[in-house]
Amino acid sequence: MRSYLKVTMLAVALSFAVVQIAQAQSALLDLPRDSQRAQVIQKIGITNISITYHRPLVKGRKVFGGLEPYGKAWRAGANENTLFEVSDPITVEGKPLAKGVYGLHMIPGENEWTVIFSKQANAWGSFSYDQAEDALRVTAKPVATDMHEALTYDFDDPKPNAVTVTMRWDKVAVPFKVEVNTNEIVQQSLHNQLRGRAQYEWNSWDEAASYLLDNKLSPEDALKYTDRSIQVEERFDNLITKARALDTLNRKDEATVARNKALGIGTAIQLHIYGRQLQNQGKQNEALDFFRENVKRNPTHWLGHNDAARLACAQGNFDGAVKEMKLALATAPDPQKSAVEGLIKRLEAKQDINK
Repeated sequence: MRSYLKVTMLAVALSFAVVQIAQAQSALLDLPRDSQRAQVIQKIGITNISITYHRPLVKGRKVFGGLEPYGKAWRAGANENTLFEVSDPITVEGKPLAKGVYGLHMIPGENEWTVIFSKQANAWGSFSYDQAEDALRVTAKPVATDMHEALTYDFDDPKPNAVTVTMRWDKVAVPFKVEVNTNEIVQQSLHNQLRGRAQYEWNSWDEAASYLLDNKLSPEDALKYTDRSIQVEERFDNLITKARALDTLNRKDEATVARNKALGIGTAIQLHIYGRQLQNQGKQNEALDFFRENVKRNPTHWLGHNDAARLACAQGNFDGAVKEMKLALATAPDPQKSAVEGLIKRLEAKQDINK
C-alpha cells in the first residue's frame, strides 16, 4: 500500500513538473497568441507617441463589469504591460507627463474611468501594479461605440499640437486628450539639430528661420539663423528670409536692402514664385514690384511675359494682358502650357488673374 502511494505521489509530482516545464517553455517560445500584439504610432509636430499592446477578443463575454471588474486596475490590453511611449514632454487631459516609457493601466467604471501612466513599464499585466509607482493619473468619460471584437487603440482628430487617444473594446470607447507644446519643442530641437551635419548647409539654417517666422516665434533667432545661412552660401531664398525677419523686427530700411539684393540675384522662376506667394498673402503691391523686376530683367522669358500680363491685368488692360500671356504660351514648357491656356481664357473673360 505504501509503495502504491509513493508511486502515485511520484506520478502526480512528475505530472505537475511536466506542466510547469511546458508552461515555462510556452512563456519563452515565440508562439501564436490569442491576443495578438499590435502597435500604433502618431507624430504630433516632431513628437513621437506610440502604444504597444496585445489585443484580447470579446468572445461573447461581458467585458467591463464582468471579465474586467469595475474599480480594479486593468492592464489596458492583454499579456505584458501595455506600453505608452512619448519622445517629449506632453500633457494628458491638461496634466503634465515627462517624456519616457510608461505602463498604461486603466480602472474601469460605469460612468468614469481612471487612466494611469505607471513608471513601472516591465510588469506582466496589472497583477503587481502599485499606485506608488504612478507617474500620472487622469480621469476619462467612457462613451458608447460600435462593436469592437478586438481591443483597439486609435489616434483620433490629430492637430498640429494635439491628438485624442481612444481605447475601444466591446461597445465601449475611452478617449483622453494628449497635447504637445510643438513650437517650444521645435525651437529647442533646432538648437540641437543645427549643431550637427545640418549646420554646413545653407538651406538648413534658412528652413529653421522660415519656421520661426511662419509660426510667429523669435524673429531674433530667425535673423541669426538666416545670417548663418548667408554665411554658408548667399542665395535669393535666404536674402528674402532675412528681409522677412528684419520686417518683423521693424528694421524696415535694412529689410529693403536685403530684399533689393535678393531681387538682383533672383532667377525668373524665383521672382515669379515669390511674387505669387506675396499675392497669396494679400501683399499685392509687393508682388507687383517683383513682377516688374522680372519683366525688366527677363523680358523674353515666358515667365517675364506671364508677369507682364499680370501687371497689365492689375491696370485693367485685359487686351494687353492677353497679348502678353499668349507670348508666354509660345515658349512655356510643355507641362505648363495647359495652365497658361487657362489663364488666357480667364483674361479673355476679363477675370482678374491676380486674385
